[in-house]
Amino acid sequence: MYKYFINKLKKKIEILFLVLLILITAISSNYFYSEKNKINNNYYNIIENIYLKKTLSQIVNNLEPKYKKINHKIKTGETFDKILNNYSINQKEIKTIKENLIKNVNLNKLNTKQSITFILDQTNNKIKEFTFQISNTEKVNLKRNVEDEKFEQKIISVKLNKKIIYKENIILQSLYKASTDKNIPANIIIEFARIYGFQVDFQRDIRKKDKFQIMYEVFLDKDKKIIETGEILFANLKLSGQNNPLYYFSNNGVEGHYDKSGKSVQKALMKTPINGARLSSSFGMRKHPIDGFNKMHRGTDFAAPMGTPIMASGNGIIKKVGWCGGGGNCVKIRHNSTYQTIYAHMSKFARGIKVGLRVKQGQTIGYVGSTGKSTGPHLHYEVIVNGKKVNSQTLKLPSGKVLKDDERKLFETNKIKLDVLKSEKIIGLN
Repeated sequence: MYKYFINKLKKKIEILFLVLLILITAISSNYFYSEKNKINNNYYNIIENIYLKKTLSQIVNNLEPKYKKINHKIKTGETFDKILNNYSINQKEIKTIKENLIKNVNLNKLNTKQSITFILDQTNNKIKEFTFQISNTEKVNLKRNVEDEKFEQKIISVKLNKKIIYKENIILQSLYKASTDKNIPANIIIEFARIYGFQVDFQRDIRKKDKFQIMYEVFLDKDKKIIETGEILFANLKLSGQNNPLYYFSNNGVEGHYDKSGKSVQKALMKTPINGARLSSSFGMRKHPIDGFNKMHRGTDFAAPMGTPIMASGNGIIKKVGWCGGGGNCVKIRHNSTYQTIYAHMSKFARGIKVGLRVKQGQTIGYVGSTGKSTGPHLHYEVIVNGKKVNSQTLKLPSGKVLKDDERKLFETNKIKLDVLKSEKIIGLN
């Protein structure tokens, strides 16, 4: 009986112990998860703290990499030293870079088509790598040698692929508008106007619904982006139903555009040294708009928007660049022993234009302005023949070169090839 009672008690104690263990486990688990949630909530509140966020963000933003890459496109008036000084490069480092570049780059003649790229070590403010873009197709690269700190130099050439493009359009407003509507590059439009500028007045000779055709070269990089434009191989300006085709020809120093009979379009002077202008005042007697009395107007005025480029109407040497009294800012060019030209009222002169400089026909020498005695932006253009000012619009200029003999035969062969190529392009276009 006693044993039976003891066994029964043991079983009840075991059951009670098991129940207590379960209760303790449940309470412990509940407490553990409760505390864990409190800790997590504290962490979350700390992380979400706006001041901590700002502090961490500021710390991260202030962390700069060891090497910094800088790309700089050269702006008008900048010098090499000034550019690097702006990036806090010390004079010793600038001198070292210049000494390495000077063999391949004229650092005194920077232009806005050039750019500079360099990698700067911000721990010691030294340049790790430096690249100077000479042109669209050539760069100079300097890379610092880790061992001796000297720069290793190499020339990087960009390979371009030539493509010939054909475009045509009807002129409804202006040649310029009809050309830009077809995405013809600005350089090509200017050259097109130049080669026809010897025989066409773009203000008075072009009528609505006249047409043009043009076939020209472009040079593309690996991404098929146009890097450079080449020659106009063929051009045709159809005025009042009459075609005026021109062909590009180059052989042993003979280079230029010729009509279908092998006659060069280039004459001593261009008829109009400015594109898109309106003849606002012709040569002869007139009432001066400022002085108020009748006087002889010994030039031709072309009204054009402020800043329109003005071209040298012929090859020659610049004899004057500066102030011409009532003419404001002006340029005078001597073309030969017979011809001189004057361009007045300019807003500014083109970069590099100075007395003694030899300029080419079609080269930009300045920009339309309203300086001096002027009521609005325009170009006052004078032509002087043997010391006498004459009417540029009625002047009979010497004809261009005529191809003969073997040159003429080569030209005819070249003309046929260009006509065939043009026909293939037209078929492809249609």
